[in-house]
Amino acid sequence: MTRRLLIVLLNTDPRNPEELGAPFYHAAVAAAMDYRVDVVCTATAGRLMRKGVAEAIHIKPGHPKTVHDWIREAHDQGARFWACPANLDLFDMTEADLIPECSGMMGAAAMIRDLMEGECRVLTY
Repeated sequence: MTRRLLIVLLNTDPRNPEELGAPFYHAAVAAAMDYRVDVVCTATAGRLMRKGVAEAIHIKPGHPKTVHDWIREAHDQGARFWACPANLDLFDMTEADLIPECSGMMGAAAMIRDLMEGECRVLTY
């Protein structure tokens, strides 16, 4: 039985807040069910790993819960978050700019290796 879920945020755009709830909610639920959950934020979604970005986004206008709150809840359940190394250059960031919930970097080679050689299921957003 597969015990790992890899969630890849590739087409999720922080400028469209309504797109941001499902991946983090799914990550939290899967982690609460004792699955190993890794969330890779790449392309435009990589901005969410920068301090201050997710804190400024609300999925529902007027609601106090921010996207960073959703990320924190999934992290508290055990989900691990990864930034794409190419995003650091793309968005002029360093590792010091990453939110505390980010476990570090997961590049394309590591992600593809895990997909091809590992026992995991994949959700993309």
